[in-house]
Parts: sequence; C-alpha cells; structure tokens
Amino acid sequence: MSKQFIINGNSIQDIASFYEEINRLFMADEDWKIGNSLDAFNDLLYGGFGALRNVDSAEIVWLSIDKSSEALGIATTRNYYMDKLKPDSPFNKKHFEEELVRLENGTGETYFDTIIEIIREHPNLTLVGYISEG
Repeated sequence: MSKQFIINGNSIQDIASFYEEINRLFMADEDWKIGNSLDAFNDLLYGGFGALRNVDSAEIVWLSIDKSSEALGIATTRNYYMDKLKPDSPFNKKHFEEELVRLENGTGETYFDTIIEIIREHPNLTLVGYISEG
C-alpha cells in the first residue's frame, strides 16, 4: 500500500518545530511521539510504527522546502553543534568539533542536508519538494 505525506515547510522554523511537524504527520495515531533525534527520525522511516506502519511505499511531499532548508541551515546547525559541545554534554565532542569545522569551511552538511540524506536512504520513500510561491 502506498501513501502520501505532506510536510508543511512553513511550519518549520527550527529543529524542534521540524519534529513537531514530523510527529503531527507520522505519529498522530500513536500515544507517544518521537524525540528530537535524527536517529529517531531514521527509525520512524523504516515503517514499523506510526503512519508508516504496514506501508510498502510512500511519497513525502515537502511544501516550501526552501523555507525549511533555510530554517534548518547553517545557523541552526551551528547552534546544534555548539549544544553538543557544551561541557556537560555526553556526546562525542571530537566528532562534533570536526563537523563544526566542516560546516564553517563550507564543506559540511546542514541539519536539513542530513534530513534529506536520511530520507533518500530509504528506497521505499520518494521525496518531492516544492519551493515557496512568491
């Protein structure tokens, strides 16, 4: 069974609002939500739960994808990395330091780029993006 899901890019201003939109779209019938985690997003796309449960293939239509790209771009990604580098952070600081250097050099991925890469890694999903009108 194939389904279509429409992401409203106008609803995305930061990482938290991206996950709010994803939970609205994919987790509406569940009594729990995925957290603000790229790993959780990737797990969701495997289809074992939420709206993708028992779905053979799906089309993800991303409206105003350009606005989402900007909202989840360099500034947001920089803040994300800086948060991972805080003294009390349990994350691999060396990894995030290297990612921050790549981002600053213009060779690294933004948070948005990573999301797109995750979607494209799932062969049962097709991504269609539309830029904003006007």
